[in-house]
Amino acid sequence: MTSETENDPYELRDLARRARVVLWDFDGPICRLFAGHSAEQVATDLVSWLESRGLHGLLTDAERESLDPHVVLRAVDRRHPGSDLVAELEERLTQEELRAASSAWPTAYADPLIRTWTAVGSRLAITTNNSPRVVRTYLASRGLVGCFAPHIYGRTRELRHLKPDPHCLNRALNAMGVAPGDALMIGDTPSDHEAAGRAGVPFLGYARNGRKAKLLRAAGADVVLESLEPLLRLLRT
Repeated sequence: MTSETENDPYELRDLARRARVVLWDFDGPICRLFAGHSAEQVATDLVSWLESRGLHGLLTDAERESLDPHVVLRAVDRRHPGSDLVAELEERLTQEELRAASSAWPTAYADPLIRTWTAVGSRLAITTNNSPRVVRTYLASRGLVGCFAPHIYGRTRELRHLKPDPHCLNRALNAMGVAPGDALMIGDTPSDHEAAGRAGVPFLGYARNGRKAKLLRAAGADVVLESLEPLLRLLRT
């Protein structure tokens, strides 16, 4: 496994022990949000809704075929920033994410890792492109809100601030009064890695499979775990 064979255990230890604050991406490291509610179908439905309003030409072919709801949302915002159209599209995505939260799969070892990190005195925050309403709904279902609240920084109506822009990370750092070098971000996409780099925050990659691990390493991530178990074991010792 990548987590055991390719990472320097001392580097992992240093990342974990230096972190006064841990900034978590949500969909991936904490749960698989769309495990039972296809993100691809959500993207398709958003495209269909736009087309039903006569806005077929608003998206390029690549954007229509991306099967990523955030790609659709960003594309519309680039062409009509701050518009009622963007606000309605964002709310539609939030409602789909809320539906997905009820069938999300917890990431293995994430719950005990979150509780252990809290118990040893580190402070935790969520820095995500998902709606903060969705994050709170999921965390409440797992009894984890107290480990993060009030530090949940998610998607706002100002979509230009979505990662890889470091806006949500900077909000967390400022609110928690911590220097970037004293924090750690756990993320699962190249955009998470880029946002952490732009904020000056050390980065720990989580990848649920080898394909995602390769993408993170290609983006420049030095430490990538395919399981959170080694990190949990490290904190417990």
